[in-house]
Amino acid sequence: MDAAHLRIAITTNSLVAVDANFASAKQMVFYDVTRDASEFVDVVKFNRFGKKGIGGGQGGADGRCVMDDMGDDDGAGHDPLVERVESLTGCSVVFTLGLSDLAAVRIHNERVFPVKSAQVRDIEDVILQLQRLMGGTPPLWLRRVLRDAQGNRVPLDEQEI
Repeated sequence: MDAAHLRIAITTNSLVAVDANFASAKQMVFYDVTRDASEFVDVVKFNRFGKKGIGGGQGGADGRCVMDDMGDDDGAGHDPLVERVESLTGCSVVFTLGLSDLAAVRIHNERVFPVKSAQVRDIEDVILQLQRLMGGTPPLWLRRVLRDAQGNRVPLDEQEI
């Protein structure tokens, strides 16, 4: 993509909607988005529940321990957020249905802007809304995460709005 663009990540279980929390999503899909176009880049699949120790993690109706995203959940030093945060390398924004404070801090430390959705939304709708924001006068948070063709962030004073 030659124009200023965003690489976005979307947490999803269905591959068609933002319908999963960051820590429990089965996969993340990645798109490059410009004002006028979007291009599917990749999908990364995750082991949904991570490693589970003997008899541990029995809380919750879905079998998922409420503390799964807090790190070191299996006693062997496995942190379930590490692979998810690492998959965001090169991304500008991640759209998710929900995330813990710990996940938000780790995402922010990678210079990725997390956007929490209040409801399940189709991926196409998310991309269209993002393109509308890019097409007008983008809000400051969006201008800060725009990238050039080489994937480098575009400084605010070099942007054409």
